[in-house]
Amino acid sequence: MTPGRRRLLIIATIPLLAALGWALAAALEPAFQHTIVITTGADKGIYRGFADHYAPILKRDGITLDIRSSAGSVENYQRLKDPDSVYDVGFIQSGTTNPSETDNLQTIVAVSYEPIWVFYRGETTIDRLAQLRGRRISVGVAGSGLLNVALVLLGYSGITRDNTTLVEMDAPSAYQGLENGRLDAAFFIGRPDAPMQTTLLNSDLKLMSFVQADALVQRFPSLSKIIFPRASTSIANDLPKADVTLLAATALLVAKDTLHPALVYLLLDAAKTVHGGEDYFTPIGTFPNLKTEEFPISDESARYFKSGRPLLQRYLPFWLASFIERRLLIVVPFTALLVGLLQALPRIVEARIKKRLVVCYAAIKILEDEIWRTPQPTQDQIAQWRDEIESVDAHASRIRIPRRYFQDVYALKQAIGVVRERIVQVTRKAGA
Repeated sequence: MTPGRRRLLIIATIPLLAALGWALAAALEPAFQHTIVITTGADKGIYRGFADHYAPILKRDGITLDIRSSAGSVENYQRLKDPDSVYDVGFIQSGTTNPSETDNLQTIVAVSYEPIWVFYRGETTIDRLAQLRGRRISVGVAGSGLLNVALVLLGYSGITRDNTTLVEMDAPSAYQGLENGRLDAAFFIGRPDAPMQTTLLNSDLKLMSFVQADALVQRFPSLSKIIFPRASTSIANDLPKADVTLLAATALLVAKDTLHPALVYLLLDAAKTVHGGEDYFTPIGTFPNLKTEEFPISDESARYFKSGRPLLQRYLPFWLASFIERRLLIVVPFTALLVGLLQALPRIVEARIKKRLVVCYAAIKILEDEIWRTPQPTQDQIAQWRDEIESVDAHASRIRIPRRYFQDVYALKQAIGVVRERIVQVTRKAGA
């Protein structure tokens, strides 16, 4: 086979084997995940609202968002850290958990502030939590992030279950409790435009302004200080009648670290669409962001905020980009290995041929050295030398190698001729 034909064969073999690798990847790789199971919160809560906005966005790329309600942030965390649970992703409120490295969870993105509201009854203005000591206070429900945060904040002010009546209630029950006088104050959490917050802000209940917000944030870094501007509820009625200082947790979209990277990018796109606008507390573009240290940031999120979606996902339909990317994970290394082997094959063949020639050269060199070391050889030695050189010559003549190495064979023949001529000279000298 000529070198040109051999080169064409190698070039034709590479795409064939690459196609075989592609087929192997398709056969071995499990089916791509087309459903994301998300754990949210109460059916009419803020987290459920986020998920309801995500669902149609993900549906455009053929991904179904399976939305499942929960008691809140704490339960979401418990669900996600269980490696055997069906949950892939969920919302967790900052400051409500004590994550560890063994949780195998990662933050996809921080999506919004979650304002903490304290509404109360009475004529006295309350702007410090310590003023609620001895009262009847609703602090949220078990499994919610609000319960954890409320208890921590009250604890900083010396309020415990021993000196104050702390009641676990959901938001509607807490509102009714305030209206009918069974409660003196209640903690709520949610956006100002949420139905419950709208009801509370337009009621006769009073809203507490946290005058100690800076000190509380210093103690509890997972919270942020925010301002609810004057007249945000109603400009016509000037409600509220002054800026109100609030504390806010941050809603985090958290996932198991086993979630496929392609799905992480889709969730990031959905979060950017849903949370990228301005709201009561932040200018446009503030959220989503990665300003959180609760859980490790996913690698995909870091790349997304640096350079956007991967190249293929920018220009191809999601299903096609994902199909290609997943198979390239196997095909590219396979092809690289194949190309390396094909490049090494000629060198391996050449090394084997050279080795056969080197054996002959070594025999010639040994014979030549012996001749030079024997200034007065006997007839038997000369005869032995003749036999050896002829044996080497016969062996060299039987070597079958490609034409491209013929010059190496004839160089060996020349070396054999040189030694043979030396033996002839020695023979003549011995005969003289």
